[in-house]
Amino acid sequence: MSTSLEMKNIQKFYGPLHVVKDFDLQIQPGEFVTFLGPSGSGKTTALKMIAGFERPTSGDIFLGSRSIVDLPAYDRGIGMVFQNYALFPHMTVAENVAFPLTVRRMPQQEADEKVARAIRLVKMDQYCTRYPNQLSGGQQQRIALARAIVFNPSILLMDEPLGALDRNLREHMKIEIMRIQKELNMTVVFVTHDQDEALTMSDRIAVMNEGRLVQVDDSRTLYGKPKNRFVASFVGESNMIPCRVDRVKNGTGKLLVAGGAQGEALLSGQTDGDKGWMFVRPEHVEIGPRLTAVELPNALNGVIENALFLGEMTRYLVRCGDETITVKRQNRGQTLLERGTEVVVSWKAEDCTVLS
Repeated sequence: MSTSLEMKNIQKFYGPLHVVKDFDLQIQPGEFVTFLGPSGSGKTTALKMIAGFERPTSGDIFLGSRSIVDLPAYDRGIGMVFQNYALFPHMTVAENVAFPLTVRRMPQQEADEKVARAIRLVKMDQYCTRYPNQLSGGQQQRIALARAIVFNPSILLMDEPLGALDRNLREHMKIEIMRIQKELNMTVVFVTHDQDEALTMSDRIAVMNEGRLVQVDDSRTLYGKPKNRFVASFVGESNMIPCRVDRVKNGTGKLLVAGGAQGEALLSGQTDGDKGWMFVRPEHVEIGPRLTAVELPNALNGVIENALFLGEMTRYLVRCGDETITVKRQNRGQTLLERGTEVVVSWKAEDCTVLS
């Protein structure tokens, strides 16, 4: 049975150090929410406070309607998967998965049924009698997951669980975790600094910086409409060009862009004369030889400094005066532009916005 989680005005100090600030978040039953942020942003501390490994300096945490802030970790009914798996080396796979039930003194037959179901759910049926050192990293990860869900926790916490896996295995485990979460309709709080993991897996992403929640939104909103420069630059690649709002008309701004060029972008509350940053994603930027006629409202002349062939796309770095613009272009058989080529880069007004 999935449960809602609410963190109300959580503050956490370590001595004079204020590591989690004004943290307010509501998570719905069955929702997959990711805490995303750089190292030291407070995301793991926030997770540990939910788990009961750390106590908030002030504020309250609710599972459903019940405050759990005074409950010890073992009484919270919360499952936890760690980055290093934390399996017991002297126990078999089945014994590791059964451990939370053994601690709860569950009758043997019921425990055996739950263990079998959890191991079957992570597709590790044939490994029951093996020991952790006889398993690959991905297999150990599956067993750690089975152990965390075997007692039907009200909520599952995952702290960088894919960090130790290679890329292909990580991609596979993302899909498996999403499958299991949907199958069990489980509330999950997932911690990562990997934006791809967050964008792929989450119903909502809570971006943290310096202990604060900066923006909480679904993947598409977060990627397409970041609230500030930090979110825009931390989630995905972005171009940020200094600009000044020259004239406002119907939510769109006529801009003076670096180097005196004119541009046009959607505004996020700015008025005439405000300075800010024009934000546009590299995949929204068109690129062509300098002689190409451009009808888009934003166009800058530049020279290609670097062209990186990445298989499905080419990544261009284009020097436009004092600015370097990143362009991502899908490879569809067109001629690749060489380093040193004089080009024009351009984009639509609706594909960019001004951030403060």
